[in-house]
Amino acid sequence: MADEIKNVFISHIHEDDAGLADLKGICEKNGLEVKDSSINSAKPNAAKDPDYIKTQILAPQIQWASVVVVYVTPETKTSEWVNWEIEYAAKLGKRIVGVWEQGAKDCELPEALDKLHDAVVGWHGESIVDAITGKSNGSYSCDGELREYRPPKRYSC
Repeated sequence: MADEIKNVFISHIHEDDAGLADLKGICEKNGLEVKDSSINSAKPNAAKDPDYIKTQILAPQIQWASVVVVYVTPETKTSEWVNWEIEYAAKLGKRIVGVWEQGAKDCELPEALDKLHDAVVGWHGESIVDAITGKSNGSYSCDGELREYRPPKRYSC
């Protein structure tokens, strides 16, 4: 059993669903059990109205989570949904962590993630767990180079 449990919402594009199991697996191998509330092909929704999807499906899932993890792939940057999820999480004061896809090269962060993240890390278990749990606030490129350090956000109750 994992040493710690975190409720997370994993923001991603549906084409990247396969990577979510790997992400959760690497967390568990490094002592963190992830309870995931994200919407994916295993838990699809049939809604068509964007406002309904945002307010009735996505918002409650993000509200439940303590951390929003953004799974960063080359196609993530252009997703309006991913950017909305990040912006909504920031309004709620949620911790926002970007995780580069394993082997990711030459891709840019979604605009909202670049502005609002607490941490962005590469595909390394300890780094991912430290970012999710708040032990790390570094922003790293997909190659593992430190881009910037951000002091932890102060949240008020």
